[in-house]
Amino acid sequence: MKYRHEVKCEISESDFYVLRQRLRAVMHPDPYARDGVYKIRSLYFDTLEDKALREKLDGVAIREKWRIRYYNTDTSVIKLERKLKDNSLGNKQSTRLTREQAEKIVSGDIDWMAKSEDGIILVFYSRLKGEGLRPRTIVDYTREPFVFSAGNVRVTLDYGIRTGLGGTDFLSPDCPTVPISPSPIIMEVKWDEFLPDIIRDVVQLDSRRSGAFSKYASSRMYD
Repeated sequence: MKYRHEVKCEISESDFYVLRQRLRAVMHPDPYARDGVYKIRSLYFDTLEDKALREKLDGVAIREKWRIRYYNTDTSVIKLERKLKDNSLGNKQSTRLTREQAEKIVSGDIDWMAKSEDGIILVFYSRLKGEGLRPRTIVDYTREPFVFSAGNVRVTLDYGIRTGLGGTDFLSPDCPTVPISPSPIIMEVKWDEFLPDIIRDVVQLDSRRSGAFSKYASSRMYD
C-alpha cells in the first residue's frame, strides 16, 4: 500500500488569485479537467455514532473514510473511494460503480456486494454490515487541479463548497445543496517521495499554516 504526502491549507481569496497564476506558470492543468476545472459531488458515509466525523474532529492520526463520487454531473462514471490517513500521509483506493450499484448502496440494498469479486467493494460491504456505515451527506465543490511530473505532484484549489444538509439523493441534479459559511478556499498539495523546490517555492508551504480542514466535517456542522 503506497502512501503519499498530503498537506492542506485554508487560503484567502487574494492568495487564491496569486497562487492560481503561479501554478499556471509552472504546472500543467489536469488533463481531465474541463476548461481547467471540474465539479465534484461526493456522498460520504459514517456510522450511527459518527465515527469518521468524531475521529476527524478529535485529531485521530490513523483513520478511514468512505465516499461515492462523480465529476461534472456525469453519472456514467461513479467511483467508490476508500481514503486512509496516517498523520500527514494519505492513501486512496477506488473502484468503479455502475449507476444501478450506486443506487442500491444508497437505498440500503447491499446483499449483492457479498458476491462481488472486487476487493474494495468487499471491504466496503464489511464496513456497512459490521460498523453500520450509512449515507450521511452530500458535498459539492469546484476544483482547479494542477499536476507536475517530478515527484508526482498534484496541487488542487477547491472552493464553492456546498452541503446537502443530510440529503443523500446524490444522483439527482435536483437534490438541494447550500453553501457552507464562511466559504473557505482550500489548497491541497500531494506528492510522493519528494516535493520539488520549484513547487515548494510557488505554494510556500513553509510559511503557510497547514490545517486539517475537512469538507465532510464542515458540511456535517449543518445537520
